[in-house]
Amino acid sequence: MTGRPGLTARQFVGLLADPGSFDCWDEPAGHPAADPAYRASLARARERTGLDEAVTTGRVLLAGRPVALVASEFGFLGGSIGVTTAERITRAVERATAEGLPLIALPVSGGTRMQEGSAAFLCMLRVTAAVQAHQAAGLPYLTYLRNPTMGGVFASWGTLGHLVLAEPGARLGFLGPRVYEELRGVPLPDGVQSAETLAGRGLVDAVVAPSELRDVLRRLLALLCDRPAGPRPNGRPAGRVRPGPVPDAPATDAPAPDSPTPDDPAPDAWDAVRRSRDPRRPGARELLRYAATRPVLLESPAGPHGPQRALVRALAEFGGRPALVVGQQRRTGPQELPFTAADLRSVRRTARQAEQLGLPLVTVVDTAGAELSAQAELDGVAVEIAHCLTTLLALRTPVLAVLLGQGSGGGALALLPADRVIAARHAWLAPLPPEGASAIVHRDGEHAAELARAQGIGAHDLAAVGLVDQVIPELPDAAEESEAFCVRVGQAVGAALAELAAVPAADLAAGRRLRHRRLGDTLR
Repeated sequence: MTGRPGLTARQFVGLLADPGSFDCWDEPAGHPAADPAYRASLARARERTGLDEAVTTGRVLLAGRPVALVASEFGFLGGSIGVTTAERITRAVERATAEGLPLIALPVSGGTRMQEGSAAFLCMLRVTAAVQAHQAAGLPYLTYLRNPTMGGVFASWGTLGHLVLAEPGARLGFLGPRVYEELRGVPLPDGVQSAETLAGRGLVDAVVAPSELRDVLRRLLALLCDRPAGPRPNGRPAGRVRPGPVPDAPATDAPAPDSPTPDDPAPDAWDAVRRSRDPRRPGARELLRYAATRPVLLESPAGPHGPQRALVRALAEFGGRPALVVGQQRRTGPQELPFTAADLRSVRRTARQAEQLGLPLVTVVDTAGAELSAQAELDGVAVEIAHCLTTLLALRTPVLAVLLGQGSGGGALALLPADRVIAARHAWLAPLPPEGASAIVHRDGEHAAELARAQGIGAHDLAAVGLVDQVIPELPDAAEESEAFCVRVGQAVGAALAELAAVPAADLAAGRRLRHRRLGDTLR
């Protein structure tokens, strides 16, 4: 694989755009309040790259055709995505949709910006929702994955293109090699994350040299955009579409969700991480056993692919309301269960079943993360995460997420696009386990507690940035009150399902769009 990133963002714009045609859409970037070290890093990145953020956006002419571009800059903090970065990308996608322009994305990134923690991580939902609306308008979205494209970018908007192209020799994958080795204790085998390997597995459509990219894109856009008017198989008109902007969600009479109360103060984040990892802590199966009425488990017979999977599927009632439940079972006894690409495919299947049956979907999040292995990379675990995000964002039935315990990485985020999110007091969500974040920021795993406290990963922090609607109290040791804890969670699930049942379907969809558009706004 290529050792270093190649062309800069500006060089790629110059490579693709007709001379003098680039109309930059970027507004001056403001960054969240940051510690002095982070502010200094941002200042150095601006001076080194001449850009004020890790992405630049705008409109160009490509062989005379107007297109929108989103180009990442690896020289700016490794192309990492912070809250401001995500907002710039989202606005560009929304403008491309409003102006009826095809969109070309040129990501190169190490993933989520660790200095901004969970707020930045959640913004992947914001970008994904905007891309989904662009595609729903019948407009082409093409991505060209550059070296390297990793983490949340690879597991969301980077791999959601109608066609996904890649730079020769590019490293493409879920986890960077340093984080993989810190978490697994062994190096990642060579070649697993190369563009050529992933193309051979059907996860990338074509490997294209930068020198050939302009001509390839020119020919693709001609085929995709210059079609005769008339219906397509998906029911949308061919040719250019110029929709207006997406309106705000209409007001509803549904009651406002509960918020964390002052008498339930936020626990120490590292303490919450440690408590959530207690092997005695109740999980999805215990929630169904103690809190659901008439649960019917949907699973294979006992065997190598049976109950040991990290996925629980069931039909069950909460508060007298039937729902389809798909939950992550973090462990069975002492055994930690990895969340696999096959599990993610089952999540999407369950979501489609809920829609077909007209039932709400309840997702239960409790995972140490998606499977970390060479085989998982080859199986496309990151691509499956991206498709889970789009499936849940577009689902035409209510979605309720329960953040029950651990919420590590993309494997957790994949189940969190929802109309309401309930979280246990010691639950958390982070772009990586704190040990992995420490490996990126400090190049060791010794600063995990420090990173957990700095990244805003706890349930109350997640409420502050707009993800969590209600925090469920629990004793310091949830294992001491497993049944009572699960009953409290189940009662909250039943109440939330009743609220969602009162919201008209059209208002539900609009509210979900607006909800995810605003995630992280408090930090901008």
